[in-house]
Amino acid sequence: MTSQPQTPLLDRVNSPADLKPMSDAELRQLAEELRADTIATVSKTGGHLGAGLGVVELTVAIHAVFDTPRDRLIWDVSHQCYPHKILTGRRDRMLSLRQKDGISGFTKRSESAYDPFGAAHSSTSISAALGFAVARDLGGTPEHGLGDAIAVIGDGALSAGMAYEAMNNAGHLGKRLIVILNDNEMSIAPPTGAMSSYLSRLYAGAPFQELKAAAKGAVSLLPEPLQEGARRAKELLKSATVGGTLFEELGFSYVGPIDGHDMEQVLAVLRTVKARADGPILIHTITEKGKGYHHAEGRADKGHATAKFDVVTGEQTKAPSNAPSYTKVFAQTLIAEAEDDPLITAVTAAMPDGTGLNLFAERFPNRCFDVGIAEQHAVTFSAGMAAGGLKPFCALYSTFLQRGYDQVVHDVALQRLPVRFAIDRAGLVGADGATHAGSYDVAYLSNLPGFIVMAAADEAELIHMVATARAIEDAPSAFRFPRGEGVGVEMPARGDMLEIGKGRMIAEGNRVAILSFGTRLKEVQDAAEALAARGITPTIADARFAKPLDETLILQLARHHEALITIEEGAIGGFGSHVAQLLAEQGVFDTGFKYRSMVLPDIFIDQASPHDMYAVAAMNAGDIEAKVLQTLGVDVIGKRA
Repeated sequence: MTSQPQTPLLDRVNSPADLKPMSDAELRQLAEELRADTIATVSKTGGHLGAGLGVVELTVAIHAVFDTPRDRLIWDVSHQCYPHKILTGRRDRMLSLRQKDGISGFTKRSESAYDPFGAAHSSTSISAALGFAVARDLGGTPEHGLGDAIAVIGDGALSAGMAYEAMNNAGHLGKRLIVILNDNEMSIAPPTGAMSSYLSRLYAGAPFQELKAAAKGAVSLLPEPLQEGARRAKELLKSATVGGTLFEELGFSYVGPIDGHDMEQVLAVLRTVKARADGPILIHTITEKGKGYHHAEGRADKGHATAKFDVVTGEQTKAPSNAPSYTKVFAQTLIAEAEDDPLITAVTAAMPDGTGLNLFAERFPNRCFDVGIAEQHAVTFSAGMAAGGLKPFCALYSTFLQRGYDQVVHDVALQRLPVRFAIDRAGLVGADGATHAGSYDVAYLSNLPGFIVMAAADEAELIHMVATARAIEDAPSAFRFPRGEGVGVEMPARGDMLEIGKGRMIAEGNRVAILSFGTRLKEVQDAAEALAARGITPTIADARFAKPLDETLILQLARHHEALITIEEGAIGGFGSHVAQLLAEQGVFDTGFKYRSMVLPDIFIDQASPHDMYAVAAMNAGDIEAKVLQTLGVDVIGKRA
């Protein structure tokens, strides 16, 4: 049962300016109301819950102390931005969160002046904030002016090299820049690696009352008469932990760690920093993901992502599925293959649950590697394993593989190393919107010499493609599959090795052939049923491979039909472009042959249900039917009749 909490203070807030007259006690109460309102909202919409609950006090304090939007507040990744959105004039739209024509689940420049930099991929905030700081000092004059630049970055995001590149540059430039490290020891999965251990050692065993005293000192930022005592307190604290900090070596003044849920501490430090900072400074806050909602606190992922849920019981509302998810099929198939082959390894970048590799890790803990939010490293690490004789499967979302593209080109493709890329979340993904769309991998992989690129038409095909990738030992390969459930086809007990570069015929017809690449095949079959009522029976084929192309199949379809239509869940420049190149080089167009390519449109498509997003892309069954009729001129004939 979900009830609306009482929020008398929050009801008075229309913008951050309304926080300025509030006392510290009122700000503490406001934080509690904001937490309750966030829980109530996400219970109705679903979305990212735990991260936002962990930064409620921090969000209130930043907006109370600083002058947004003139001061630019940048949330790294921005899973945690729901409380921020509530305070910045969007509370009345929160029930449209992550829905069609609603507000984004991430920060978005076009949505609000309080979102100065869009996010959804990690570790970009410090670079962007430094850019704002340089723009400020060189006279940049954007709307609302330019004041402080504040980046809020999680400890998980610090595992990505881009964060260190930015900190190194910021320390060198010496610009006034405020970085707040939101250290909750929990990104989407438990943080992996030496940085997480380092941050843990920074505050291990130190009572928060001691940290509070040291934090309030902020040492060099204090008036001179108070500096010496504060300095001694800080040095005592540091000697009890690690004796120094990496951040100071990079040129940042370091303050903390402080309790990110203690409003008194947070306000004291932020006010001191605002008044006194003259260079780059890092404020280290300790928070708890899911704070204040015990159903989130008790979950392994601390309520990272959730469907709609009952606030009282925490029980999530999910529609029952009649088919397994593609992700689970991939994981179970890889486990089965690894049972037979001890050389198979698996790599993920901070997404073991999202890619299904948590299941692989349970069975083969020594052969599964979560490298943290570090896709570039994940790719080259996999390349090294491949060069060492192993059979690595690098499992990344399509949108995140983009971050490692140079490594795919230089470290994998150029050396012809047999890394197997399992590309999850291919195509349009729904509520996460444009930032997470898997729109580009077909195009950016198919143009690489020697790369084998596959797309599963259904969950059974995915099983075959995992087996095929395992068997490929002389070239890099990739197979892509979407988010969500399969279509309910009969599943093979084990996968078969597919013939490389060979598609399959699905249905024989006449006049027009439809060549599908990926999971639009089900929509093509639905369109064919509707076309049959008009007396049109298209030939249907599943390409399976974008590279190498099945040239024999494509040219055969061209010879025996008036028209050929390709369809793929990817941007222009992918499968259809390669087919067009083949047809052009073979002189097929010289005879007046009709060819059409259905691809994602040249726009970024905002969040909605996948069906609605594909409606925008004009790639559902009705759109395919219309494309066939238009290509054959049937719609024109019908109008004349």
